[in-house]
Amino acid sequence: MNLFLNIIWIVFGGFVIAIEYIVSSVAMMLTIIGIPFGLQTLKLALVALTPFGTRVESSPTSNGCISLLMNVIWWFVGGIPIALTHLGFGLLFCITIIGIPFGIQHFKLAGLAFTPFGKTIINY
Repeated sequence: MNLFLNIIWIVFGGFVIAIEYIVSSVAMMLTIIGIPFGLQTLKLALVALTPFGTRVESSPTSNGCISLLMNVIWWFVGGIPIALTHLGFGLLFCITIIGIPFGIQHFKLAGLAFTPFGKTIINY
């Protein structure tokens, strides 16, 4: 079932979202300061490509204050607009019963986009 839902997700916009995240990641990695942020954007691209069958959890080896500081910087670099976009799409998809699973995936992406540092992606 996850494969079927991922195929539908990719066809109806997931591929475009993942490409946008990859392009922004490459742009951020052009500077040395932007490399950590680019790596987090790659994490977003991975989940945006195949969100069904993945779970986002707090990393047991998170760096505490460093993750918190990087998340605060991330909010100002672009995390808040990305999270709000996914939140809006999640609400839009949840209008219909058929769109609810896709809305839930956008909510998952919004949470990851809001605080990507200190999170790991687990496939199940």
